[in-house]
Amino acid sequence: MADYNRYGHTYAGGYTSHAPPPSSYGYGGYPSAYPPPPSQGTPGGFGGYGFVPVAFPPGTHPDVERAFRAADRDCSGAIDEHELQGALSTAYHRFSIRTVRLLIFLFNDPAASSPSRMGPAQFVSLWNCLGQWRGIFDRYDRDRSGKIDSRELTEALRSLGYAVPPSVIELLIANYNNGVPSNGALDFDNFVE
Repeated sequence: MADYNRYGHTYAGGYTSHAPPPSSYGYGGYPSAYPPPPSQGTPGGFGGYGFVPVAFPPGTHPDVERAFRAADRDCSGAIDEHELQGALSTAYHRFSIRTVRLLIFLFNDPAASSPSRMGPAQFVSLWNCLGQWRGIFDRYDRDRSGKIDSRELTEALRSLGYAVPPSVIELLIANYNNGVPSNGALDFDNFVE
């Protein structure tokens, strides 16, 4: 895995960003980085608009930070299930709300004040795990259909040391494929679930 620490920048006051310094400007003269967090004396957050600064774990890739910030539509510093669903869904595949709720349950901090919202540290952990799961999914989606059929799932489980009978494979696919057992296959979010 790449070392993303090289992207970090530290500003006065200890604020760490993984984007270029705010003084750098991108194409067209517009700022190319998110603004630094507001000073402690700013009522209502950044410019009075309710911006809540978020702290990402050291070494977080800038793309992951951008994905979190884009998903956090209310700028609360945490994302709910619908914001997470939007962040994880792509033009080719939409994550089911059932899978999103399961992911929030699995990755959320048990001591969190809001169990239905996910902070940046949990989002980064989830994002990294999904990347690993996507690699496994793609490795066994041999026909590149975007789905893992019963034969491919059998191979994947066998490679992990599980000898699963065909009847159980069909039951797994039916259970996680909205009840479709015959010729069913799992797409990525069903595979994750």
